Amino acid sequence: MKKKVLVVGGAGYIGSHTCLLLAERGYEPVVFDNFSNGHREFVKWGPVEEGDIRNRTRLDEVFDLHKPVAVMHFAALIEVGESVKNPVGFYENNVIGSLTLLAAAMAAGVGAFVFSSTCATYGLPQRMPLDELHPQEPINPYGRTKWIVEQALKDYTTYSGLRSVILRYFNAAGADFEGRIGEWHEPETHAIPLAIDAALGRRAGFKVFGNDYETRDGTCVRDYIHVLDLADAHVRAVDYLLSGGETVALNLGTGEGTTVKELLDAVNHASGRTMPVEITGRREGDSTVLVADNAKAAEVLGWKPQYDLADIIGSAWKWHSGRNH
Repeated sequence: MKKKVLVVGGAGYIGSHTCLLLAERGYEPVVFDNFSNGHREFVKWGPVEEGDIRNRTRLDEVFDLHKPVAVMHFAALIEVGESVKNPVGFYENNVIGSLTLLAAAMAAGVGAFVFSSTCATYGLPQRMPLDELHPQEPINPYGRTKWIVEQALKDYTTYSGLRSVILRYFNAAGADFEGRIGEWHEPETHAIPLAIDAALGRRAGFKVFGNDYETRDGTCVRDYIHVLDLADAHVRAVDYLLSGGETVALNLGTGEGTTVKELLDAVNHASGRTMPVEITGRREGDSTVLVADNAKAAEVLGWKPQYDLADIIGSAWKWHSGRNH
């Protein structure tokens, strides 16, 4: 019988791509989702259980029914701007929900937990590239709620024996190359889908926030990583924990930065069009450069990104241009 992995938030963007790879590698992904942000049509590779991570009774039922060997936790509210407007909602879901999920997992005897975290736990970068030893000083409720759960996981390892892999993402992007699933947020706030929609004429144009940064072309630098590379790291994390690996925090990025202008050029190239671009002032809190040091993930998980910017944009273009709006 296949080993079951409970994928919490498995109907969302990164969770669904991880289910795809879990199934390819011989696991049975069991999706647990409340569908507030996930999509039912993204559940394609295993059973689904509807529920909320704040509902302990429902969680206990699901653990009892499926008896997973590991848990992957993707069920977070993620919009930084929204976290500033609605910190209570973020703390309720991202902190209380995560702690409830952890309690249920531990009560069910699950000893392997993979946590979807973020480079936002580091706050404003003090050095580049960012490694795992960089101080964690988050500057918004989103980053802080993720950081609090990281602290809990470390305490649970020390005092309760739960082992976890904490994965700090940089900029997830791209889509399944067959176009079955992709990036679908409502409302959309991520750069690549916004740029593609601008190229498709679905929105008026693309706003660049500041072109006077100290970078090679004046625009901000970010580390875009293909969602299937992220998914690969998650499956490797489960393998690592099930073979006795210890609790560890790892950055997931390519280690290479892309400027906003380079990103827009790549979208124009993939689309064969030139989108309208508006240059506006800098956004408060935007870092000039955010790039991962991913050496530790390579060392611990044997993980290296397989896909480059052209793969990211090409797969995203296929997904977004093929969708009916």
